Amino acid sequence: MEMLAIVLTSAVLLAIAYATYGRLLTRLFLLNDRTPTPAVSQRDGVDYEPCDTGPLLSQHFSAIAAAGPIVGPILAGNMFGWLPALLWILGGSIFIGGVHDFAALVASVRHRANSIIDVVRVHISRRAYLLFLVFVWMALIYIVVAFTDITANMFVGALDLQSGKSYASMAQARAAGEGAILVQAGSVATSSLLYLLLPIVMGLLVRSGRLTMSQATLVFVPLVILAILAGPLLPLNLDDVVRSFRPSLTPQEAAGLAVRCWDVFLLLYCAIASLTPMWLLLQPRGQLGGIFLYAALGAGALGLIIGGLTGMQEIRQPAFKGWVDLKGNSLAPFLFITIACGACSGFHALIASGTTSKQLSREASAKPIGYGAMLLEAMVAIVSLCCLMLLAPDSPLTNASPNFIYANGISEFLGFMGLPRALGLTFALMAFNTFVYDTLDVCTRLGRFILQELFRMPGTAGRWLGTLITAGAPVFFVTRQSAPGVPLWKQFWGLFGASNQLLAALTLLSVTVWLWRTRRAAWVFLVTGVGAVLMYVMSSWALFTMIHAGWDNRGSDPVVWIAMLLLALAAAMLVEAIAALLRRPESQQPALQPA
Repeated sequence: MEMLAIVLTSAVLLAIAYATYGRLLTRLFLLNDRTPTPAVSQRDGVDYEPCDTGPLLSQHFSAIAAAGPIVGPILAGNMFGWLPALLWILGGSIFIGGVHDFAALVASVRHRANSIIDVVRVHISRRAYLLFLVFVWMALIYIVVAFTDITANMFVGALDLQSGKSYASMAQARAAGEGAILVQAGSVATSSLLYLLLPIVMGLLVRSGRLTMSQATLVFVPLVILAILAGPLLPLNLDDVVRSFRPSLTPQEAAGLAVRCWDVFLLLYCAIASLTPMWLLLQPRGQLGGIFLYAALGAGALGLIIGGLTGMQEIRQPAFKGWVDLKGNSLAPFLFITIACGACSGFHALIASGTTSKQLSREASAKPIGYGAMLLEAMVAIVSLCCLMLLAPDSPLTNASPNFIYANGISEFLGFMGLPRALGLTFALMAFNTFVYDTLDVCTRLGRFILQELFRMPGTAGRWLGTLITAGAPVFFVTRQSAPGVPLWKQFWGLFGASNQLLAALTLLSVTVWLWRTRRAAWVFLVTGVGAVLMYVMSSWALFTMIHAGWDNRGSDPVVWIAMLLLALAAAMLVEAIAALLRRPESQQPALQPA
């Protein structure tokens, strides 16, 4: 009952915040439906394409969610306890993350749907604009690396539902002993590949006029369910294929090679998907993915309610584990970078100003899409945290990967409704992948936009070259041999979190400069300025800590040099922003109407 009370109280607080603070933001930013949005005035059928609020909310929510609101809260809960994680999720999403997403979306719409980077060019300086371009592109590469590898690891081996232990192959899992409840990772791979094909067919049918978006949704949602059911019947075990060609490999070596093959395949998918028109893949998959995410969120919430009312759930994890975790990481700053998505995430600004702003059909929709989607993501993070809170402190599952802890929790919640745990696990892992797919190809698309902007590469040749560079750069990292026993995504998670939160700080800083120079109102520093300072301090502190910890291995560890470069770029950006704040104000016109 305690867990149910936490979830319901959190939902009420987030709903109140949406109704009150969300309304205040709408008034402060002067949203006006009479002004045509860039999706309408610049419609081209490829990147600029107006979309109704409901489908666009689903697409935006699916794109920003990714693995962050699952992995981050579970990692932070294991490090410091569930209470600090919960407080940061609620406070961060309402007062920092939601404002960050909303402001980035509105700023982009007011600047012809150009990215938040262009806002920097107009209101800070061209030098800051170039620095920010490089910073954002690098941050996108780390996001692609981390999320590609965490997905690839889900496609290889087998999982034991009883112990949470992962095995390199099904043969190894069966040999481990009797009594295990095994789920093949290859079944998740099959379901995921089928899921990738369905939106393309859906987009073609909607574009041809044979089905409306609503009709297509009614047809294709059941097909997604069939894809989940088909996975266990036709598992794609790539590690077995690898061993058939190279029988001398051990199961662990075959699994490692299979993961790298999946990494490369997913990056190839990113390249192709980022070049396709919005209507062919991004919009239909956003519609299906959003419904899938709502279903996962609803299933978790319903399971929590049923389990709570029947007394079958209680919080087993400690609320607070201490200011320093077992590895010596202090709560400040690592709580604030470990939980990024779900509380505040700079990546969201890239989605809001990169693809969502080009599809916003009216300004008023910025409230549910910009602010509301962030609060929905906070609920995903809270449900993920509850999946950890189910486990006893001495449970072997606490050492499992976060995606498995999440899937195990969702399968338990669904089990309260009578569904088999293996099916619930497959559903939850598919939901996890749904988050990630949208993020991967949107990141690649945004990276392509940035390179085209930076090197002035218009047209088809520029699109292809920008895409190949953005999707090709992560190949260097995913094909490297990771440290024994430590997956590549885990090595990059700290760097991803710090750079992501530093990106949020720079976005809030840029929006603060824009609003101050065009509005000259004191509320600007309270609404966006305080969040900018907090995120800048915490992310810079974390990067300094990483540099200090890895300095002895700087010759072999690229993380140290990357962290130093990110800090240098951020420091230069801060100097440029302060100089812009001290310059004479502009007219109020750009803040009220499109630039």
